[in-house]
Amino acid sequence: MIRGIQPLDAAEAGHIAFATGRRYGEAVRASRASAFILPRSWPDTEWAPAILVDDPYLAYAKISALFASTAWVASGISPRAVIGEGCSIDPDVSIHPFVSMGDGCTIGPRVTLQPGVVLGNRVAIGEGSTLHANVVIYEGCLIGRNVTIHAGSVIGSDGFGYARDGERAVKIPQTGIVVIEDEVEIGSNVTIDRAAMGITRIGEGTKIDNLVQIAHNVTIGPQSIIVAQVGISGSSRLGRGVVLGGQAGIAGHITLGDGVMVGAQAGVAQNVEPGQVVSGTPAVPHRLWLRISRLLQRLPDLVRDMKHINERLDRIEQGGRT
Repeated sequence: MIRGIQPLDAAEAGHIAFATGRRYGEAVRASRASAFILPRSWPDTEWAPAILVDDPYLAYAKISALFASTAWVASGISPRAVIGEGCSIDPDVSIHPFVSMGDGCTIGPRVTLQPGVVLGNRVAIGEGSTLHANVVIYEGCLIGRNVTIHAGSVIGSDGFGYARDGERAVKIPQTGIVVIEDEVEIGSNVTIDRAAMGITRIGEGTKIDNLVQIAHNVTIGPQSIIVAQVGISGSSRLGRGVVLGGQAGIAGHITLGDGVMVGAQAGVAQNVEPGQVVSGTPAVPHRLWLRISRLLQRLPDLVRDMKHINERLDRIEQGGRT
């Protein structure tokens, strides 16, 4: 009987563990796990029970979800929550103490609002969504079904828009909203700005890590991955399945096509065609960036060699003068 899933070195009897490749062969044999998830190409599995799969990491994710899942139970609306006028709230919800909800909100079934959540007027939360502690959703924003937003994130704050009037910065009213589509997960302390006009949109199934900044009127396509500390400037458009590595920066008003991958700490200032992989600042094709990186490591030697060459040329020129 398997009662849990653990890493190879922490597993005990009753656990299942996984390995993604043959380089973990010694760790697998040393593990005390009762069973293993292994690649189909694993050479020898007669010594222990094993499930052979095409993608062990994906299998681990699905099996881990089975052990992590708990039955959802509605706790109703806490008497210490503040509910505005004209709200439509399904009876099958869990609204915890110190939630503050504005007027005209719509809350679907199986929604959980943890303590300290603040909803502005006319916010809608779809079925099965969970907002963790101290999440703030500004007025008019729409949250889809089965969305998870982790603690401290702010959805719908004003976009950073100003016009110059001499030395003064004149604020441009931010009158749009944010739409979070179904199955999105947003990490802790993420900020997603409302549109100046229209919609800032996060596409279905997209996953956003902690400490990400998404500016006004950005559109992120479905099934994208945005890693921690990414910054996306206003009115940029990301296609389907885009992956942004940690601390990448995307300039405003540019387009990243479907399937684009951007390396960690890259700075993207121009449009990128679908399927491209780019790295560096300014971002260039990834293979070119690898060549540039290798040359950067040799730069001190190259400078020294050029200095010696210039000195030799000077001596040759001086020797040839009459």
